[in-house]
Amino acid sequence: MALRAPRVTPGLPAEEAQGLARSLQDSNDITVFVDGTVHRLPATARDAVVDMLQRLGRGEAVSVSSVEEMLTTSQAAELAGISHTYLRNMTDRGEIPVEYRGTHRRIRLGAIMAWLETQKAQKKGADPAGPAAEEPAGQA
Repeated sequence: MALRAPRVTPGLPAEEAQGLARSLQDSNDITVFVDGTVHRLPATARDAVVDMLQRLGRGEAVSVSSVEEMLTTSQAAELAGISHTYLRNMTDRGEIPVEYRGTHRRIRLGAIMAWLETQKAQKKGADPAGPAAEEPAGQA
């Protein structure tokens, strides 16, 4: 797995989660205080922190960890939430770029993140009725 030394934080109690969720509504500024010094987060760090806080605000448990730049196919598949075989097939078809270290495939973190963004964009553009509405009648 690409994740190193994960730290899992349980979801917040309902009252705290609701208060945090209210605070995050329409918030565009996250400022961090470290030993009394103010640090305004850059956009990418802000987005990561807001995402984590929103999850805690919904009462979800959160895991925070580091990810290596070059991933094995197993690591990339786990990060993307897909099977190792499906990912290998996508690299064979050229859908996700792959580099080789000897006979071993390595995938750049950026390539997986770009693929995930493409999937998210396609899902947003999909029929609101969902994929089941597209199936012919009598098929499941």
